[in-house]
Amino acid sequence: MRIASLTAPALAALLAALPATSHAQTSVAVEQPLLHEIAGQIQPERMRADITSLVGFGTRHTLSDTVSETRGIGAARRWTERQFRAMSADCGGCLEIALPADTVTGRRVPTPTEVVDVLAIQRGTGDPNRVIVISGHIDSRVTDVMNFTADAPGANDDASGVAAVLEAARVLSKQKFEATLVYAVLSGEEQGLLGGKILADYAKAQGWTVEANLNNDIVGNSQGMSGVRDTTRIRVFSEGTKTVETPEQAATRRYNGGELDSSSRNLARFVDSIADRYLTNFDVEMIYRTDRFGRGGDQVEMLKAGFPAVRITEGAENYNHQHQDLRTENGIVYGDTIDGVDFAYLGQVARLNIVTMAALAKAPTVPTGVAISGNVSPDTTVKWTAVPGAAGYRVWWRTTTAPQWTNSRWAGSASELVLKDIPIDDYFFGVSAVSADGYESPVVFPGPAGAFVSETPPAAPAS
Repeated sequence: MRIASLTAPALAALLAALPATSHAQTSVAVEQPLLHEIAGQIQPERMRADITSLVGFGTRHTLSDTVSETRGIGAARRWTERQFRAMSADCGGCLEIALPADTVTGRRVPTPTEVVDVLAIQRGTGDPNRVIVISGHIDSRVTDVMNFTADAPGANDDASGVAAVLEAARVLSKQKFEATLVYAVLSGEEQGLLGGKILADYAKAQGWTVEANLNNDIVGNSQGMSGVRDTTRIRVFSEGTKTVETPEQAATRRYNGGELDSSSRNLARFVDSIADRYLTNFDVEMIYRTDRFGRGGDQVEMLKAGFPAVRITEGAENYNHQHQDLRTENGIVYGDTIDGVDFAYLGQVARLNIVTMAALAKAPTVPTGVAISGNVSPDTTVKWTAVPGAAGYRVWWRTTTAPQWTNSRWAGSASELVLKDIPIDDYFFGVSAVSADGYESPVVFPGPAGAFVSETPPAAPAS
């Protein structure tokens, strides 16, 4: 029997009868056939064609030619826009194309330069202000970050991420979702995360509630510096404490815990659970950092805006193929060319992203107002505010040293649950929302430390 076919009352009755679970977070319902179907629609050869086209523009440096139709960042952006418009035609106009831009001058942009993102927006049918974003950056570079004339193929950094974004749009635009999906191809990453800031500012201006940003940057290579090929692992980086945390919130968090439970960290746990359930021989390795050591990506600007965001990056990087002039020295080939992309591996990365986006967009919005109480008591009380689309809620807990949510109990449609003989001092707690057909949101940790919607919104961008 498939829970997905049950009515909401039947689902609630079944779940209420289940005992507390003791495993990493998985949906309380059986696996969703739609997610398996979507995973099977990924075509790595389409992504090969996309990367071939992008590499064919010679360089996509942010400061490169914007007029030519065959070379430079301008030609690449317009090609991307055409891809999105063709997809929209195929789905009856389901994608809105937006080109948010800003004229930038900075340390890596010596003269005023227009930086343009290319977005395709698939409006949600029920909760269009709730937004799930997938992003990758289209610009490329060589050894000298200011060299905008040399060939910079950027096949893996980051045409691979752009190809994943385009493949997500091709597959998911055939479906309908409650939440809005945004497919974002960003510019200016190598010059200072410029496109990420433009995206964050645009999201705030639109009044979007961004529930997740999956930023794909360097996702197509499976062979590391050692020469060993690993096709089974992808890294997901996430911040532990929020970039937008106030001093007062930090003081509370330091005392009561939450260093490992930002919304971004629990988004990463959700991505991990998707890999465990819907992908074969492909594992998410959660990295407890915002990004690789001393490096950055466009998700950083989304975090600065208060939005949950993670960076998705291949398991084993090859630095000979990143930020390098095209050359051969001492028998070593340098440069980011298409022969360094493993398209079967990239297909797995795309599956992970696409199934995650669909699962998030089908689930209810995350619970809000999550709070706990129970000091000087053998029991813990967990409370939350009901959210639209939820048939019920599941309360989760784990020991304070456990990396994943391990235990849960169904709460039905209530907005409060008392966990008898589970002391507040010994565990961390959270709540997820579940739809009538069994789709489940990420877990939300109590208070500002874990809230997906920042309780103290960051200041609006300067005009």
